[in-house]
Formats: sequence, structure tokens, C-alpha cells
Amino acid sequence: MDEEALPPSASVSEGPTIELTREARRGPWVVEIGSADHGAVIALEPGGALTVGSSGRADAVVDDRTVSAVHAKLSATPSGIVVEDLASRNGVYVGSARVPAARLASALSSFVIGRTTITVREIADGSVGVLDHDAIPGLVGSSLPMRRLTAEIRKSATLRASVLLQGESGSGKDVVARAIHELSRRSGQYVPLNVGAIPESLADAELFGHSRGAFTGAVIARSGAFEQAHRGTLFLDEIAELAPSIQVKLLRVVEEQKVRPIGSAQLTDVDVRIVSASWASLEERVADGAFREDLYHRICTFVIRLPPLRARKSDIPALAQRLLARIRDEVGPKRLGSAALARLVAHAWPGNVRELASVLYRAAVSCDGENIEANHVDASLTGPAKTRHRALSEPEAALLLREHDGNVSAAARTAGVPRSTFRSWLEKS
Repeated sequence: MDEEALPPSASVSEGPTIELTREARRGPWVVEIGSADHGAVIALEPGGALTVGSSGRADAVVDDRTVSAVHAKLSATPSGIVVEDLASRNGVYVGSARVPAARLASALSSFVIGRTTITVREIADGSVGVLDHDAIPGLVGSSLPMRRLTAEIRKSATLRASVLLQGESGSGKDVVARAIHELSRRSGQYVPLNVGAIPESLADAELFGHSRGAFTGAVIARSGAFEQAHRGTLFLDEIAELAPSIQVKLLRVVEEQKVRPIGSAQLTDVDVRIVSASWASLEERVADGAFREDLYHRICTFVIRLPPLRARKSDIPALAQRLLARIRDEVGPKRLGSAALARLVAHAWPGNVRELASVLYRAAVSCDGENIEANHVDASLTGPAKTRHRALSEPEAALLLREHDGNVSAAARTAGVPRSTFRSWLEKS
């Protein structure tokens, strides 16, 4: 099991005996503490311990009124992290159950105290890295993956080089693309374009523009996305779906920095920084012959991989607060109870932040008062958000398996599918 509940009377030394193997947890670990308004990342060495609470008597202080003065203790043992409830008022939730103590056996585990999520992450290579956090407007979260993401964004933003964003659907690629533009020194516009949704017959006009009379219905000249983004940033979303015929033309424009609108004999100079995005692996598309290798190398000078929500669950309280604030005028003020937050943390989130927004909306609508309870979340998760699971690619399944230290059953539970289905994802050729 990923999290092993210990009996009410158990202490760290009194937990069940576990035979250590070469795969036993050794650390070091980082402890990510995330509440609605505060986030912290703390290194925890093997043999160390850490108390968490809302008073200065705790080693890590949480700005959360629903957390007791000294709420819980984490101990780094050779076989994993043990979390203990220190007679708190609102308890410790591991999975979706309130427990007195539990051993967190996987390399990535989360639990809830009050309205705060704590994620314990083992660092396999022993290098913690990027504990400082310089927040970027528009991006929510202070988990270790988000700290690393913001560092990559700041590193690449002021350069002219192209950036490829890779991440699952709903993981916030459009938000990151806009952040890169806002942090850049470019004076032009940010122009987003979902090239995967453009019919091949219209792609030329959308990208490169057209002159008056170029085709039936072209009653006025219209600039394309490249001209609109002159001296700015052009965000090409779902670029893996771009038709091969348009890939050829896009490559020419990227190389020459010139466009010729449909129906025009004149080339127009453009100065455009391209940020593209794809949930699919472009490397696999290139290998399959579905995507041009020369274009791939042109658009991926920098590759930034966005973490899925399941890899940064300590960010859920802050994300939930932001998402609930957006719908406050419609549903009134809402806040999550401890058990409700535990339900959200236990979910796999195949649809990432977009799915979280839908679940919170349904839960808020079904809640008569201000407090969203566990039953409201449970009812919201029984809809499409819980029953539909996107098939993972082989690299995605392999990453999830590594997050669970090679435990196929645990990875399958996180993905919300049977073990046989998860194994079939791993065995894709």
C-alpha cells in the first residue's frame, strides 16, 4: 500500500515492522506545505523530524486557522515518512480517511491537515534544488515542481529563442505562454492561436493573412497571426495537430521571418518569438513521420515540461481558492472543509486544473452554505470527472510509475484504471 495507517496507539518506533529492501525509502525528502495563501518547501534529511502547526512552537508554521498549534509530526525513517496526529482539533487525513498515524511508503505522498495540503517528495538523485520561489503573476502554486517551472520560465522569457511547452491537457500551457510573453522584453502583442482547431483550408489565411479579393469572401485585407504578433509573441497551441502542408509553410516563415499573405506578391518582414505547445510527444510524431524534424528543431530551442496536477497536490488549496473566487459572484462565498480537501487531494486529476475547476463548480453549486463538505466533492466526482480517464502515453505511464516507485497497483489507482489497463499503456510500442 502507498499509505499504511497505523493503530491509534502507535508511535514511530511502534509501527509495524517492515523488511527493508534495496528499494526502501532512503531520502532525502522535501516537504511541501500548501495552504490557500501560503506555501513553503522544506528539506528533510534521513533520520530527521518536523512538526507542523499554526504557532511558533511548531518547526514549520502554517497560516491556517483550522490547523492546531502543533498539529502533526513527520519523521523520516529508513522505510519512509511517518506522519502522526499530535492530538489536533481537525485531524490528519491520508487518502480520504482521518488517521492517527500513517506510514507514507511511496516516493510522492500527500495528506491534509485543516485546510492545508502537505506533500512529501523523495528526491531520488539526492539533489533538492530550487527551494527559493520568485512567484510569477498568473501562475498559482509554490510546490517544488512549480518552483522549478517558474525558474525555467524566467530563464527563457527574455531570450528570443523559441520555446516548446509540453504537458497534459488542462495543465496550464496557455497560462505559461502568456507569462513568458509578459516577462519578455518584447513590445508587440501576445497572439494565441489554436492551430489544431483550424481547418487546413483556412490555416494559410489565419497564419499569414490575405489581401483583398484573394478568394471568395475576402472583401477586405486581413493580417495573419504572424503580422499581428510582430515584435511580440505568437503562441501556437496543439502544434502537433498541424497539417503537413502547413508545416512546410510554417518552417519557411520561421526560417526567413517573412510572410506572404494570400493573394499578395509582396513579402512582409516579421519579428516574432514563437511559443508552441503540445500534449502529444513531438519526438514520437517526428519518429512516426507525422511531424517534420526540421520544424521540430526550429521550435524547440527550449523545452519546458509542465507538471500535471497529480505531481503538485500541495498547490490544490491555493488553486481551489483562486477558482472559487472566480465564481463567487455566481455561487456566493465558499470554502473547503478538511475532509473535502482530502477528497480532492486523493483524486488522480487526469484532466488537471481544468478538471479541478469543473469539480469545484459542481461542488459549490450543490452546497447550500459556505462550507463545501466531503459529500459535495464526492457527488461532483461521480460525474464525468471521475468516470472518464484519458489514456496515458507510454512516457506518461512510465513517469507515473516512477512517481510510485515502480508499484503498478499504486500507479493504476492514481490513474483511476485497472492494473491491466495501466500495464497495456506501459507496453505500447
